[in-house]
Amino acid sequence: MNVSVLAQNLRGSEIIKIAGEINELKRQGQNIANLTIGDFDSNIYPIPADLKDGIVEAYNQNQTNYPPADGMLNLRESVSAFLSSRMNLHYKPNEILISGGSRPLIYSTFLALVDPGDKVVFPAPSWNNNHYSDLTGAEAIIVETKPENNFMPTADEIAPHLKGATLLALCSPLNPTGTMFAKKDLEEICDLVIAENKSRPAGQKPLYLLYDQIYSQLTFGSFVHYDPVNLRPELKDYTVFIDGASKCFAATGVRVGWGFGPANIIDNMKAIVGHMGAWSPKAEQVAMAHFIKDTPAVDAYLGDLKGKIKASLDTLHEGFQAMKADGFSVDSIEPMGAIYLTLKIDYAGKTTPDGTVLNSAADINFYLIKEAKLALVPFAAFGNDESMNWFRASVGASTLADIQQLVPRVREALSKLV
Repeated sequence: MNVSVLAQNLRGSEIIKIAGEINELKRQGQNIANLTIGDFDSNIYPIPADLKDGIVEAYNQNQTNYPPADGMLNLRESVSAFLSSRMNLHYKPNEILISGGSRPLIYSTFLALVDPGDKVVFPAPSWNNNHYSDLTGAEAIIVETKPENNFMPTADEIAPHLKGATLLALCSPLNPTGTMFAKKDLEEICDLVIAENKSRPAGQKPLYLLYDQIYSQLTFGSFVHYDPVNLRPELKDYTVFIDGASKCFAATGVRVGWGFGPANIIDNMKAIVGHMGAWSPKAEQVAMAHFIKDTPAVDAYLGDLKGKIKASLDTLHEGFQAMKADGFSVDSIEPMGAIYLTLKIDYAGKTTPDGTVLNSAADINFYLIKEAKLALVPFAAFGNDESMNWFRASVGASTLADIQQLVPRVREALSKLV
């Protein structure tokens, strides 16, 4: 049977494909350190106890019917206070939209702003912007970034592509790299957006900015999260933020995301999310509204979570830096935020002990799965060329002991290549 052109051409998630193959190996009895999915093992990183208790209590109170299409008012009020106190971002409840995680928010932003054929500009690597461009029939303008800039886009790289574009999609801390914008770099990009909009005639659609900051509460050490509206307040009319509880509270399955921006755009996104039925469950909304108002509980949870995540990221980073110092063709970028470490494993063209030549990052990955019991995600899954030998490592589903044990296995596996 024939299906739509969209269905024929839409690509599935490369990360989910890799994870499926890993799960099959696990079912066969192999013990794989799965650093692929950007998720948390809930037995290692459970959600906050107070939040869990609140969810259970909400179900006990029969909070199981439809929530309002834009989310429970008390949750939107709590989110408004949370954003104001923690980020100096001031948005009214009617400028906030609740959905079942952040994916519907990103998709509804595309649907609300982008017409078929419109230009959408985004960096590579980045998460899923290519797929959302496909879903909306947009012209995807992919901006290649560089390791010397921590794979964060610069104003010079973006500038040639903004003329006539409808949407610039950015993320910080960035999935897949765990790196972040420096203040000066984001300011320069903001100034480009402002200048582009000033150049457009009346009646022309402006250039909008989608800013995904779902990992903004997970930053480490001296690294500071910056956002466009605090840096350039005049961008408030053109910026849609993507945020939520999934990552900062290890609550990916709880499905409470929040987006915020200009009221007229949020109203349109509300209608789209409503037609998709992509609401966050009511009981979870009720519990989240109470939890995020409890500042001491939030601070205690974030402090503990960040300490554990940073320990795992630092251990992996230090292990790869030690291998690099010993002459291995590897590298890593210092962890700044999120749950990811960027790794370089530059062994394309090398031959395995059984005579197989590793021709691509995918080949390197599957060699490491077999020989080191380690699974990563090549940057090709995030819009880069398959020849790029950089990888995302996600530590949320592994213990610190798991990370400590895998580094020697990687060293041994790479030592076998010639």
